[in-house]
Amino acid sequence: MGNTITIPKEEYDMLKKKEEIADDAIFQLSRSLEDMKKGRLRKSD
Repeated sequence: MGNTITIPKEEYDMLKKKEEIADDAIFQLSRSLEDMKKGRLRKSD
């Protein structure tokens, strides 16, 4: 496998939350790019 490190649970929880936020942002960006490719854009005021 690899090397193992130990971190406090609070840090682990914080990193997991950041991972979820990053995954969601990447998913939304990907969907937005697909919409742009297909010409499905709306102008925002």
